[in-house]
Amino acid sequence: MTSHQIYQPSPLAVGVLGFGGLGQAAARVLAPKTDMRWVAAADQAGYAYDPDGLDVSACVETYRQRGSVGYVAPGGHLSQDSIASLIAAAPQVQGYFLALPNLPNTFMASVVRQFIASGWQGVLVDALKRTSAMEQIWALRDELAAAGITYMTGCGATPGLLTAAATIAAQSYAEIHRVKITFGVGIANWEAYRATIREDIAHMPGFDVDTARAMTDAEVEALLDKTNGILSLEKMEHADDFMLELAGICDRDRVEVGGVVDTRNPKKPLSTNVQVTGRTFEGKISTHTFTLGDETSMAANVCGPAFGYLKAGAELHQRGLHGLYTAADVMPRFVR
Repeated sequence: MTSHQIYQPSPLAVGVLGFGGLGQAAARVLAPKTDMRWVAAADQAGYAYDPDGLDVSACVETYRQRGSVGYVAPGGHLSQDSIASLIAAAPQVQGYFLALPNLPNTFMASVVRQFIASGWQGVLVDALKRTSAMEQIWALRDELAAAGITYMTGCGATPGLLTAAATIAAQSYAEIHRVKITFGVGIANWEAYRATIREDIAHMPGFDVDTARAMTDAEVEALLDKTNGILSLEKMEHADDFMLELAGICDRDRVEVGGVVDTRNPKKPLSTNVQVTGRTFEGKISTHTFTLGDETSMAANVCGPAFGYLKAGAELHQRGLHGLYTAADVMPRFVR
């Protein structure tokens, strides 16, 4: 095998857990890929599996009309325990993107425990936001390694793409003084990303995970009416801090994350960027800034990196490297 060859089998059989706005976007991202084949999906009420590949349009239309991919024909199955049912029905799936809402805050860890208990071996990738949620995954790292699972955590946009950019930018400095991540998100209709918006609301003053989760759609609408559809978020509990501390870049208290979400306009209210300020070995203080193009959507900046890290995870798994990795630990592979 020459040095430039990829270690994993291709195409990789992958699944998406969660089929709300992010899960549907993930399926659309995968559709034209040749490195990966989208074969499995699950939501709260059912799952769909087809080893030859699922039809994106059919799954999205079925979900929107009937509320679950479990109604898709062929390959759909209704289930009260859809994730466990899918794992059992489709052991050939090599990797999953967990496009799941992390409400309550313990939910993602509970899903991971299901995979560990099932005996399935492969690659899992998430786009977790909260530090406290990622710390629960971190506590499972030895169990993941023993189970033969390669788990990539914090692999969306932030944490994820911007955390990785900060890790690279930090190399210019002898000491890191501050990492500041500022994001702008524009979506035309908040209902397309209900879980994501609720997670954002949970970061606002006077709210937490439990209160945001308990809000009805009407209560969310009322809140957005008060703010003209704008959510302004500052000093969020974001796992970029945990990931950068683990990577040895800086203490977590030097990392700050905030942003603005416009729930009524697809145009970004501001440009998403990360600023890394530090001192060089010559004693100069400087700041690197990495800015994402305004035309790239939240979905593009979350799902693209997630699958890039899933591909990297597949390579690690093929080499027998199991356990937990973050977006600051490895470089993603480009998914063709």
